Amino acid sequence: MVAKFSNLKAIVAATSLTVLFSVPLQARSESPADEAGLLAALAQADPDEAISLDRSLQALWGSSGSPAMDLLLKRGKDALDRGDTRIAIEHLTALTDHAPGFATGWYERARAYFTAGLFGPAVADLEQTLMLNPNDYNAIFALGAMFEQFNDPQNAYEAYKRAQAIHPHHEEITNALDRLKTTVEGREL
Repeated sequence: MVAKFSNLKAIVAATSLTVLFSVPLQARSESPADEAGLLAALAQADPDEAISLDRSLQALWGSSGSPAMDLLLKRGKDALDRGDTRIAIEHLTALTDHAPGFATGWYERARAYFTAGLFGPAVADLEQTLMLNPNDYNAIFALGAMFEQFNDPQNAYEAYKRAQAIHPHHEEITNALDRLKTTVEGREL
């Protein structure tokens, strides 16, 4: 068993270095490092800058600070990507149980619940996500999608507007607002 894991430290170190050097140098040196700075820059960014800032925010929000919790997150997301919602929910439930202050764990479990058609638990997890991170524009967007699922275009539109105020260049948010604008605001005469 010891031989099986003898290279584990070397593999982890090599992976860490690969990730470090995979991040574009410009993003590491010129982007604000803290959440408030990234959010302020995102609100004022042009579309090209917004992509880099979005990646930085997702990386910041996606790190729990614990390798074990990050592994549960990865396993949950991988299972969701494979379409195995049951396994995704199991991993993400373990994550939310062990790291209840980690907003991304709640958000990802909400996505898994939504995919499984479990809308009540999905809404509850989105609410928890937004209590922990009220600036998570993806969670706000997901809440808007839930309102659309419940045939509530007014609240969906308001959620999308709130998300757009944080991330003005989010393509899915823009598309959702365009889709609902006539329904909510009516047609010009």
